[in-house]
Amino acid sequence: MDARQVLAGVLTITMFVMLGDMIKRDHFDVDSEASIHATRKQSLLTNGAGPWKQDAQSLTSCWSKPLIGEAHESQGYVTFSLTNGPEYHLSQIADAVVIARYLRATLLLPDIRGGTEQRKFEHVYDVEQFVKKLDGVVKVAKSLPSKVVTGPVVKVPSRVTEEYITDNIEPIFRSKGNIRLATYFPSVNMKKTKENSNIDSIACLGMFGTLELQPEVNGVVESMVERLKTLSRKSNGQFIAVDLRVDMLEKKGCQGNSASKSKSCYGPQEIAMFLRKIGFNKDTTIYLTQSRWDNSLDALKDLFPRTYTKESIMPMDKKARFLDMENSEVEKVIDFYMCSESDVFVPAISGLFYANVAGKRIASGKTQILVPAHISGSSASSTDYISHYVSKKNHFAYSCFC
Repeated sequence: MDARQVLAGVLTITMFVMLGDMIKRDHFDVDSEASIHATRKQSLLTNGAGPWKQDAQSLTSCWSKPLIGEAHESQGYVTFSLTNGPEYHLSQIADAVVIARYLRATLLLPDIRGGTEQRKFEHVYDVEQFVKKLDGVVKVAKSLPSKVVTGPVVKVPSRVTEEYITDNIEPIFRSKGNIRLATYFPSVNMKKTKENSNIDSIACLGMFGTLELQPEVNGVVESMVERLKTLSRKSNGQFIAVDLRVDMLEKKGCQGNSASKSKSCYGPQEIAMFLRKIGFNKDTTIYLTQSRWDNSLDALKDLFPRTYTKESIMPMDKKARFLDMENSEVEKVIDFYMCSESDVFVPAISGLFYANVAGKRIASGKTQILVPAHISGSSASSTDYISHYVSKKNHFAYSCFC
């Protein structure tokens, strides 16, 4: 064999070996890069992308419940109605319990009136638990005796004081025997007051220790929470609840200048930009208190595709019962508890709904309550926007829980 042929054969074999090695190495490197990228991605998914915060420990109630022996013989009846929405119910219950206890009166189980609606207490709340929690504090009757007439209407400021009861309510009660309470709200916040009132413990019990949802409504809330957790696989089952209702935004004129320091509400696009700038990504799951989708919400969904209303996550067999105009009061109650159970709560609208959801969340350790604001530039931390109720511990709940 010619030497040149031998050399050519050796070179040919060497080239094939080198080419094969290059192809193999090239292919491995691509796989390695893809593998590393997948690992990093998985790490992000496991840890949950976004400024999520671990829940704190639930607080313990530090009010003292009166002993049964302290209850007195009933001197008459106190009647009242729950009105306007769940954000008012807590205060109305607390004031009614405080007044009935002070007057040594029997408290009549209230009905619920919202707009043109009127429904029984047991349609929304657990009656047996309500009566049980108040055992030894005040007597509760489910109906008035046939011979008893409802007393005169007495106006009561929310978070009523002992002095106000003595001066303005007790004289009427002693004169008439029965009274009907009509609560009004001179203030829309729930800040702590001086802790020197003898009725604080009763108010704490009434506000935070009496109301539980009746089983069917509670079941709807639990199923919706579980549905959202399932949809939130990319953030470890965590989701945000935003109190954003189109009708309220229109009433408050929320389409104004977002840089205004006096803004009391924020529209869909402003909420979207706020959440994006403080670090939540497009895979974040968001629950809105708006019942049905409105085109004005598209700006929020563009940035956060996993945005849902009750209509899209409520169990099919419950929609006919709980998603109609006649059940707007129950819808609000569902929203209230959904906002209380979420991993993060964002109040797009200021007011008592925000303040009372904050109270329930503080008690359960869910203190990631982020108040929207206009953010200039690109640097912002979610901790800068924690609600003052939490950062300053100035919510009434901190008077009730240790």
